[in-house]
Amino acid sequence: MEWGFWLAQAVSGLAGASALFLTAAGLTLVFGVCRIVNFAHGSFAMVGAYVAVTLLPPLLAWSPSLSVFLLGAVLSALAVAALGAAVELLLLRRIYRVPELFQLLATFGLVLVIQDGVLQLWGPEDIPGPRAPGLGHGVAILGERIPAYDLFLIAVGPVVLALLTLLLRATRFGLLIQAATRDREMVAALGVNQALLFTGVFALGAFLAGLGGALQVPRIPASGGMDLPIIAEAFVVTVVGGMGSVPGAFLASVLIGLLQAFGILAFPKITLVLVFLVMAAVLMLRPQGLLGRPEPPARGAIEGLAALPPPSPPLRALAVAAILAVAFLSDDYLRKVATEMLVLAIAAFSLGFLIANAGIVSFGHAAFLGAGAYAAALLSVRAGWPMEAALAAGPLFAGTLALLFGAALARMGGIYLAMLTLAFAQITHAVAFQWVELTGGDNGIVGVRPAWWASDRASYLLLAAALVLPAIWALRRVLSAPFGVLLRAARDSEPRALALGLPVVAMRVAAFALAGALAGLGGAVFAFSRGSVDPTLLAIPQSVDLLAMLLLGGVQAVAGPLLGAVALHGLKDAVMPLTDLWRLFLGLAILLLVLAFPRGLAGAWRRA
Repeated sequence: MEWGFWLAQAVSGLAGASALFLTAAGLTLVFGVCRIVNFAHGSFAMVGAYVAVTLLPPLLAWSPSLSVFLLGAVLSALAVAALGAAVELLLLRRIYRVPELFQLLATFGLVLVIQDGVLQLWGPEDIPGPRAPGLGHGVAILGERIPAYDLFLIAVGPVVLALLTLLLRATRFGLLIQAATRDREMVAALGVNQALLFTGVFALGAFLAGLGGALQVPRIPASGGMDLPIIAEAFVVTVVGGMGSVPGAFLASVLIGLLQAFGILAFPKITLVLVFLVMAAVLMLRPQGLLGRPEPPARGAIEGLAALPPPSPPLRALAVAAILAVAFLSDDYLRKVATEMLVLAIAAFSLGFLIANAGIVSFGHAAFLGAGAYAAALLSVRAGWPMEAALAAGPLFAGTLALLFGAALARMGGIYLAMLTLAFAQITHAVAFQWVELTGGDNGIVGVRPAWWASDRASYLLLAAALVLPAIWALRRVLSAPFGVLLRAARDSEPRALALGLPVVAMRVAAFALAGALAGLGGAVFAFSRGSVDPTLLAIPQSVDLLAMLLLGGVQAVAGPLLGAVALHGLKDAVMPLTDLWRLFLGLAILLLVLAFPRGLAGAWRRA
């Protein structure tokens, strides 16, 4: 009986791994050829699941057979492939050569648009899918009843791997995919139509994602929230296996699937952390993944913030006057919103410092915002510290955490470094979510109250401004100091910086710690403003919001993050209460930002 139990766990893990491989294989092909970080890949799997639950019932009513079920799954995947081709033609073709964070932001905007589209077409309720004919029973093995459909899914993975291997090795299209994965500039120089190749690869990737989603519906219902968990796991598999390596994606899928199946038994308290711990360990030991190749040089470096002059005195006076006007002439709600804008502005500014000057693209900067908030909240509520001491401890804790993270990843670069920051952020989010005894779990920490002299909204807004604005000014001074100049020199040419004897790794670690401390200061201020802290402050959408604010305002302008925080937070605050389609409007705003305002609001103003 015991062996049967372990076998049942292994079968469940391998079945999940097979479905995960389909999605991850599409993602790894898209990145390998197009070099685009497609955050919307999980949305394609979600659309495949919804199309399948719509298409399969009438098909099975007409002919209830396994072949018709597979036909419906393939048709669902073809519909998703058509959607993927349209997305590539209309959107992604315009942003192939921009830095990775623009791509991530654009595809995250696409995620919001697709989420609202799914909500409008299928509604908010989960929709269960039909069982596969002939596979709804259990198979008795070693005294355990194993679902027959799980055994079928286990067989699907190797079959798809064999078909993809045949496609890549025995067809002209596959040979072009392999050539473009290794050197797409050379492929273009040989006269290959890159646009057509990229569209075909993106459609193939979307097809695989849609097929993975469609084949999952007999096991799990189609739901509007399934896209983000799918893309998180697919990113892990793609990075662990190696960007562009289909066999690597298969190997990593099996590893992650078994880890999830048995990890919940061995380590139930850290289930959400395990896969990201594995990802972090693999990347630190082998940065290109298990079967991947070293990454080509990054594209589109962003100029440093110090390349442009600081805000003019009239602009600084206008910002101060606006804060004073809100503090003394508005209501408490606007004061609360203004305080949150300041918090998000310093977090986005610290992220801009990290990206534009150290060359570190971070996809998980919200980890430090949340770390500062949790540190201040815990010390205030659990330890009874006064507000002043807790506010000081927030950035110290976040800076120390960033120092540890930076020491682990400062030698890496490019997309693998960005994925490692995402892994570390997910680890902190999982710790906050699962360490219920300390953090309160998903309920968070409540009762975080400011001192008596800052208890009203006007006083606390002035306190937030007194902390945030000087911190931004100090970081602006760092950009002009020798440290900032040398940091940008190492960003532009690391070999030359090393030849000159510059401590490149130490400078990057210091930059990471400084950026994390400033984000932690914003988190500490936020904790006392909101009165509570919960794990959503460390989640992926919060990190993407910080990127959106940075790019919306303009990464090349000192006032850009402040403008971006005001614009994006104001947009969400104004649109979300008025319509259920706020995801659609926010997603379209992000897409417009990436396509029409690559230098942000501040850059557009300067050009005008």
